This record gives sequence, C-alpha cells and structure tokens, in this order.
Amino acid sequence: MRLRTLLGDHSGTSALKNGSVRSDLVEFDFAQYSPTNKGFKPMVREGAFDVSEMAIVTYLMARSFGKPMVLLPDVVLARFQHGHALYNAEEGKLTPRDLRGKRVGIRSFTTTTGAWLRGILANDYGVDLGSIEWVTFEDAHVAEFVDATKRAPAGKQIVQMLVDGELDAVLGEKSDHPDLKPLFADVAAEEKAWFEKHGVVPINHMVVVSQAMSDKHPDAVKEVHRLLTESAGAAPSAPRFGRDEMRRSLRLIIEYSAQQELIPRAFTVDELFDDATRTLL
Repeated sequence: MRLRTLLGDHSGTSALKNGSVRSDLVEFDFAQYSPTNKGFKPMVREGAFDVSEMAIVTYLMARSFGKPMVLLPDVVLARFQHGHALYNAEEGKLTPRDLRGKRVGIRSFTTTTGAWLRGILANDYGVDLGSIEWVTFEDAHVAEFVDATKRAPAGKQIVQMLVDGELDAVLGEKSDHPDLKPLFADVAAEEKAWFEKHGVVPINHMVVVSQAMSDKHPDAVKEVHRLLTESAGAAPSAPRFGRDEMRRSLRLIIEYSAQQELIPRAFTVDELFDDATRTLL
C-alpha cells in the first residue's frame, strides 16, 4: 500500500523518512509542509492523508466533532511547556499570577502548547483564564470550533506586538529579543517541580490514521505503528513513553482541554483509539 503521509522532521521519524526503516507491506508518500502544523488543517478538514502527525489538542477537538480519524500510540513530539511563555520586562515585572486582566497573545487559541500552558496557569497558579483578554492570530484547525477570542489586526506579528507593548504576554513563543523574558522566572526549576507534582511529560504531537484505513486495513495500521516504533528506537533523543506514562499525559491534556471548553466533555483515554489501535497501547 502507498500511504499519503504527513510527518515532520523529528529525531524519531528520521529513520522512517530516510528509508533506513522500511516495510514490504506499506510505502509512504511524504507530503511537504513547513512548518508541519500547516498540514493539520487539510487533514482535519479534508482527510488529506492516510497517516498524519497531529497535535493532540487538534485531535481531541476533531474527535469531538466526529472527524474520521483515529489515534496511534506513537508520540513524535513532547516537551515541557514553561519556557514557551514570554513577557516584556521593559513594561515592568510580570509573573504568572499577575495575568488577570492582561492582554495575552497566542497564535491560535486551540494550539496544544497554549492548552498546556493555560492548564498550568489555571490549575497550578490559580489564574482565572476568563479574566484574560486573549488575542489570537489564526483560526482553529477544526472549522466547526467557534473562537470567541479577539483577533489581532491584520499584518501584526505576535512577538513584535509584545515588544511594542501591545500585548502584556505571549504563550507558545520563544525569542532572543533582549527585552523579552520568561514568564516563569526559573524555567528549569518550574519544570522540575511540575514534573514531580504531576509525573507527566506534556505530549504535543502524536500520529493518526484515517478511519477508513483503520477499518479496511488494520494490518497496515499495525505495520505503520511498528515502523514508527522502530524508527523512534533508532534515535536516542526521540520521546520515550511507556503505556502508563502516555495515559497520564493524555488524561491531563484531556482534562485541561475540557476545562477550557475546547472539547465538550472529558474523553477517556480508550475513546481516543479504536479496536485496531487500542490493542497497540
């Protein structure tokens, strides 16, 4: 089978994409999107791929609207999130607990990094997310989601707005601009403490397959999972998740997504898979 495939260039996908990990059952036609997340919208809206990298919050939202795709237990991107929040130190000191009533920019309200960071702010710092003026720059990958946030003026760039004092903080960004500082003052210490509390490494991107492929070709789905596992195993720096670790991370981002009304209810982890992919957990 030749599979239309969207996979970014990650350490764990390198061996699969360069052909050093291969199969007699399936072949991959890799689509080119830069950055990779620009391919998530055509996957969600048009079913553009048989196999696709997918931001986990986008998948949760797609699942809630009945989009025909199913999750594989393969993590391609996971990271701590605290370092992806900035404020402008020239405008005065700002801490996470100071965000009430502030203008906070984020590329899209539905980004996975944004959902993780808002969950951290709300649950670990007591921030009232509803008190913040959210300023966004893009719509959601899932067309049916109604985004009630304020849209930035056309042509504006998120980091430049922060530098210019038009935003008080931004989520989901990094910058080496001298005026911009981490919202979490000691990022490494915050991440360590958060991990000790929750026992979770935040998952950003996993892999999905079309529901049609899972229904009609479950053996091919299992082969894709095998190849992804082998490719990740060939890269020492690839994300490593055992079954229980993956479940903990998925449960927490499901909880955060439901709290933030990105999804109408909290799914169970098992609901994210189907009969073909659940056995691969």
